[in-house]
Amino acid sequence: MTKGAQTESSVPAESVAGLEPDELDLAADFGTPAHADWQELVAGVLRKSGALPEDFEGDPASLLGTRTYDGIDVRPLYTAEDSAPEIGFPGRPPFVRGSDPEGGVAAGWQLRQFHADPDPAVTNKAVLADLECGAGSLWLRAGDGGVPVDRIADALAGVYPELAPVVLDAGEGYEAATAALLEVFAERDIGDAFVVGNAGADPIGQHARTGRARDVAAAAGFAARLAGKHPALHTFVADGLPYHGAGGSDAQELGAAIATGVAYLRALTDAGLDVDTAAARIEFRLAATADQFLTLAKFRAARRLWARVAEVAGARPHGMRQHAVTSPAMLTVRDPWVNMLRCTLACFGAATGGANAITVLPFDHRAGLPDDFSRRIARNTSSILLEETKLAGVIDPAGGSWYVENLTDELARAAWREFTELEREGGIEAALESGSFAGRLAETWAARSRNLATRADPLTGVSEFPNLEEKPLTRRGTPSESEGEGGLPRVHYAQAYERLRDRAEAHGQRPRVFLATLGPVAAHTATAMFAANLFAAGGIEAVNPGATDDLVAAFTDSGASVACLCGNDSAYAEQAAEVAKALTGAGAKAVLLAGKPGEHPGVAGYLHTGCDAVAVLESTLETLGVQ
Repeated sequence: MTKGAQTESSVPAESVAGLEPDELDLAADFGTPAHADWQELVAGVLRKSGALPEDFEGDPASLLGTRTYDGIDVRPLYTAEDSAPEIGFPGRPPFVRGSDPEGGVAAGWQLRQFHADPDPAVTNKAVLADLECGAGSLWLRAGDGGVPVDRIADALAGVYPELAPVVLDAGEGYEAATAALLEVFAERDIGDAFVVGNAGADPIGQHARTGRARDVAAAAGFAARLAGKHPALHTFVADGLPYHGAGGSDAQELGAAIATGVAYLRALTDAGLDVDTAAARIEFRLAATADQFLTLAKFRAARRLWARVAEVAGARPHGMRQHAVTSPAMLTVRDPWVNMLRCTLACFGAATGGANAITVLPFDHRAGLPDDFSRRIARNTSSILLEETKLAGVIDPAGGSWYVENLTDELARAAWREFTELEREGGIEAALESGSFAGRLAETWAARSRNLATRADPLTGVSEFPNLEEKPLTRRGTPSESEGEGGLPRVHYAQAYERLRDRAEAHGQRPRVFLATLGPVAAHTATAMFAANLFAAGGIEAVNPGATDDLVAAFTDSGASVACLCGNDSAYAEQAAEVAKALTGAGAKAVLLAGKPGEHPGVAGYLHTGCDAVAVLESTLETLGVQ
């Protein structure tokens, strides 16, 4: 034994017992911080960064907040003092905490894979691979843009549809597609009571997509006929994707989906079904985005809204059947690998929000028909979150979060206002026919477009950190979410930048801008990197000569016809006017400056944080002669 060492038995037991507290309190030696203390710390950080004006009055933390497209102010900190409504218990009204008492603990969520390849043999091979590797449901496009209706049986060869439910997406051809699906069940001697899946009737969604009204009453009559014979078969899809895909906000998507559900509920009861049976015919489809908290709140809020509708309609309390789809609008053609990250966040948000079924779209969804690898990644995104991270192992994992509960409540209220506005206009069909709802969606898209253009809403790999050397993906077929004619527009968040990139690359020789670097490397590196990143977002190569004493010669050697001054404020004050004049004399069609706008003779425009990057890029391409 070394000197000073003691054995455990050398310490009297009674002395140890006297030191043991009755209850361990790890924070006992620390004071309780007040909210004002935190505010003062925030103010100190903001002062150091120059973000807090000297004459600012009010809570400095308000400068750290953000506002959603629904006008919801998201604060940087929430506490127990922030009130939120009673959220109940999982499986009980208002179903905010989930439609089932056990949540997804027993079985998790359903992995629902999307298939739209018009070749039945190819689709069948992909379907069997998905089911073998973890998928539990199929979303099958039939008719236009998908498997021919008369070949649905071939596409489902070897599939047990009573175990892997099939959700049809056949547009106006839902009756014929459903008949073909029912033939599959009949050929395999599956009893009527065991027929599951969804006929996918969505006449209002078709109205939104095409601009042509459809017969909701006829669809309801079809559903009523099916309900008596196939009680487990869903018939309607109340789809929020057309409104999300038009650039709408979360509340607008929710309001429209709830209004669609109400319209179907009315039509079904008019067709002779009782309200409980009618409600059981409807499944809701909603977009999941990379904003994980808004996605999470959306699915929780949706259940609360539908529970209120069911209550008013006199139906028994029941949860909403939810199908989450990773947002097609957020997916990019450029640097599509980043779509894997976007879809992972979206899947996480939908899963923690309690969605019953989740479709993760392949990362190459916008390039055309997916290949085996992209389908595998889409499938595994959901499988890993479910099986390896055990995301479903906790019932309502966000429950009790002051932030999430407040966000859920405010989003539900905003969506209810949108829903009631649609009802005042005569319902969702009347609002689509009049164009009033399209106008509100367009306003939201305009606001979103401004944020995308200024990069307040950044798109990694597109508006931020673009890769000019990337090789575009080539896929068979056409993208499933291409822009259609008529109805609501189908937008993509990256479309302005993607069009600029396409324009630049169609020019033949890549357009170039010369970076006129002022002073030593340390003085111009930050602004040069900023400018190069911005120009690359429009397909323009930035030529950086580094530190040089002869900018005019370097400009001439670059072959560029536009220059951009890059340096610090002192360099601009001392050299900007002189260098701009020299570059113009050397043939520069325009001289820009990477920095805040100021009085600099000879400078035609400015690049800075918060500038309209799309406008700068369009102007630069025009100056460079790129049509």
